[in-house]
Amino acid sequence: MRPSMFRIADVIARLLRPMVALCCAVAVLSGLFASAPAAAASRIKDIAAFEGVRDNLLVGYGLVVGLKGTGDDIANMAFTQESLIGMLERLGVNTRDGNLKSKNVAAVMVTGTLPPFGRQGNRVDVTISALGDADSLLGGTLLVTPLIGADGEVYAVGQGQVQVGGYTAKGDAATITKGVTTSGRIPSGAIIEREIPFTLASMSSVNLSLRNPDFTTAQRIASAINAYLGTAAARALDPGTVQMAVPPGKDVVQLMTSVEQLRVEPDQMARVIIDENTGTIVIGENVRVSKVAIAQGSLTIKVTETPQVSQPSPFSQTGTTTTVPRTQIQVDEGADNKLAVVDGGVNLQELVNGLNSLGIGPRDMISILQAIKAAGALQAEIEVM
Repeated sequence: MRPSMFRIADVIARLLRPMVALCCAVAVLSGLFASAPAAAASRIKDIAAFEGVRDNLLVGYGLVVGLKGTGDDIANMAFTQESLIGMLERLGVNTRDGNLKSKNVAAVMVTGTLPPFGRQGNRVDVTISALGDADSLLGGTLLVTPLIGADGEVYAVGQGQVQVGGYTAKGDAATITKGVTTSGRIPSGAIIEREIPFTLASMSSVNLSLRNPDFTTAQRIASAINAYLGTAAARALDPGTVQMAVPPGKDVVQLMTSVEQLRVEPDQMARVIIDENTGTIVIGENVRVSKVAIAQGSLTIKVTETPQVSQPSPFSQTGTTTTVPRTQIQVDEGADNKLAVVDGGVNLQELVNGLNSLGIGPRDMISILQAIKAAGALQAEIEVM
């Protein structure tokens, strides 16, 4: 009897295995769908930045040499000539009494960004832009160029081969140009020589700066931090700043790492962005329109010129061949356009459907939105770019 009982138990176990796997799959999918709303929120890292952790802009003036006759015309560019003479004199070459005619040198502006916590010896990218009348920087080399900050101090030194994304090819009757040949980049072309002192470990409080200031978002960030720490350590100072006190015994870097991973749903103002140059309209999620009636008409005048040729009869001794103008003018006053009712939308899709029902293009839509705003039926701010 025992062997048969074991066989029965084995059969039952085999039948139950697919059911157990199905239950596990359902549980996993339920967990994924349950966490979907939380995943829709943004990390604090993406909507705010810690004050003091920022980039610093650098700028410098230098010379690019090695150009194939595409550099500045030294006779017309006095600053290029003086810079070249000064550079050669620092290297022990006297050219004051000479007549420089090189076309292989170009004066350039060098720009870069000093990243936060950049250390001595680290490298950063730099951008090179022609300052004179150089035709191309292709094949050029930037000579040693100090890069200064806003305080006038040198923070990095740049040098290297210029990489240009465009090119120019010309002949006697045609010229082909792709991209911009008077600017380029030098990846890792500058070495940091001076650091900006900034110590996180000694800070007793940290401020978070919101990229899009908003009262609601700032309060949500403070509430999320307080819920994570279990104490009232954060408070919103204004729509763009949240102050967080560092709890005793907490490591500042570890605390900032944990806080920036917290998820918060940012709020946004009801706003309509309009670019009249391109006819682009961007409508925010919270934009609402009260119920309005709209009639949109346009005046279209079409002028068609169809000149005809008038000539005398065959073998006629009198008369000349002339061109007789024929003009046809059509006027469309949009008489078929009638009032259309746009219901107040409770969500963005209903609002878009209501506006699309008017059957008009983006250019007319811009005028209609501005008119709806003037009538007080558009609960949003219109921003014209």
